[in-house]
Amino acid sequence: MRKKPQVGRSESEVLRFIAERGSASVTEVGEHLAATKGQARNTALTMMERLRKKGFLTRKKSDGIFQYSPFTGKDALLTSFVEDFVDGVLGGAITPLVTYLGSRTEVDAGQLQELLRLARSLDESRGEESSNDVD
Repeated sequence: MRKKPQVGRSESEVLRFIAERGSASVTEVGEHLAATKGQARNTALTMMERLRKKGFLTRKKSDGIFQYSPFTGKDALLTSFVEDFVDGVLGGAITPLVTYLGSRTEVDAGQLQELLRLARSLDESRGEESSNDVD
């Protein structure tokens, strides 16, 4: 089985920046990195090309400028980040993540409802698996 390419913190920030916009040029990412990290345009180009070679970005020339876009949508990208974190850092254990979410005071009523809906959905799918095990 082929190992999934890893994305470092700086790369994930670039990837998230591009995903939030749908696409971005090296100049746009370079300006963002210069403003937020004090990094040069060459750093942006290096990271974007690395992410493209890893399969996270695609590029298309438009009006003589390469526009880089995420290979997947923003939601799938963020889900992949969480999956990598849970598997790599937490060793697959979700309890520390849920504990963290439960202790955050910034969780608003809508987010809490979404978490409860997801927990119910998970519980229902587990119930179906349990009943399938009996057969």
